[in-house]
Amino acid sequence: MKPTEEKAIATFRSGLNCAQAVLTAYSDEMQFDNSLALRIACGFGGGMGRLQEKCGAVTGSFMVLGIHICGKYSDNKERKEKTYAMVKEFNRRFKEIYNSADCIDLLKCDLNTNEGQQHVRDNNLHEVVCEKCIKDSIKILRDIMH
Repeated sequence: MKPTEEKAIATFRSGLNCAQAVLTAYSDEMQFDNSLALRIACGFGGGMGRLQEKCGAVTGSFMVLGIHICGKYSDNKERKEKTYAMVKEFNRRFKEIYNSADCIDLLKCDLNTNEGQQHVRDNNLHEVVCEKCIKDSIKILRDIMH
């Protein structure tokens, strides 16, 4: 595992969510405030506030792409267009691997129920699914940002 992946997994295992794990894994490299990043990404876990929509590893990656692009371009229109293009490419690649980028499809259970949360624990889905999504997200980021 590469250092960025290791940092993200350690963050996730410490109890933070998948969006926080991906975003903050880049705070040193991209020189942004880790504490602020944790606060910004706090509501994005569990498919955005446990709505189980877009996977938190994916939304965290979208944030990374925004920071990456905004550091390269000063014109906001250019920033938006380039960021949107990279977000679409990231999403395409993620869906190529998982056939979906939605938390509910990835975990195949309802996180808002006791039964769903028990299913996650019983089947070790944080490690089997979420950590894999985090690692794959970082691999996709590495590929499209360089």
